Amino acid sequence: MKAGALALAAAGTALAAAPAQAGDVVITVTDIRSTKGVVRACITTRADIFPKCIKDPNAYRVVVPAAQKLEIRFTGVKPGNYAIALLHDENDNGKADRAMGMMPKEGYGFSRDAPVNMAPPKFKDAVMAIGDSMNRLTIKMRYFL
Repeated sequence: MKAGALALAAAGTALAAAPAQAGDVVITVTDIRSTKGVVRACITTRADIFPKCIKDPNAYRVVVPAAQKLEIRFTGVKPGNYAIALLHDENDNGKADRAMGMMPKEGYGFSRDAPVNMAPPKFKDAVMAIGDSMNRLTIKMRYFL
């Protein structure tokens, strides 16, 4: 009996020490105003660079053609606390165009519908836990102009 209990305890310890499995993140994007260009999406764990995920070599990034019904899928995302940023890059020039140097001319969206108040949202307002299975969320595309 003792040997069985020890084996069971050892198995439990081995399971607890196993590395976390990666999961999928599926984003349904709503309220896209046109099918022009692409939608750029990124997921990062780094508060210091959010929402400019391009500066994070460990960020997950994807670019998909814009569509009225759009689903973006990230696969193999390690569990952790992430913030997600979307850009509807209508002219596909690889950057967020601005009017008068400040106001975004193209669509944007963030996890947890993080508020935009004269500046991009803070990481703490967009951060969410991503687990080791299927993670589904909806992000509304917003347009300032």
